[in-house]
Amino acid sequence: MGTITAEVVDTGEQRDRRGRRVLPRERRLKLMEACRASGLTMAEFARREAINYTTLAGWMARAGREAAPARPVAFARVQLPPITAAQPVEVRLADGTIVRGGSPEEVAAVVRALRA
Repeated sequence: MGTITAEVVDTGEQRDRRGRRVLPRERRLKLMEACRASGLTMAEFARREAINYTTLAGWMARAGREAAPARPVAFARVQLPPITAAQPVEVRLADGTIVRGGSPEEVAAVVRALRA
């Protein structure tokens, strides 16, 4: 048999357990900025830079969520008209459930029971 010669080439790239390239945060930020400035679609830019499109899209989405300031929750005081026995009370919950009752106390009791 002949001799097999092997050479190990270290490119300095880091890889994760699955063999994927791991880019430093600074490099990712530069690539995202270059993508925005390129005028190309993300798919075109990813092909040009040999980056998986879904990886680039994930970076961009995460950066957008991190940059977006949290909007404060605003509450408003509401004055309801007096409720008579002829007017049933109806409350629509966030999940689409509708609770109807003859008085606000009845409806509140049902809502509390549903949440328990």
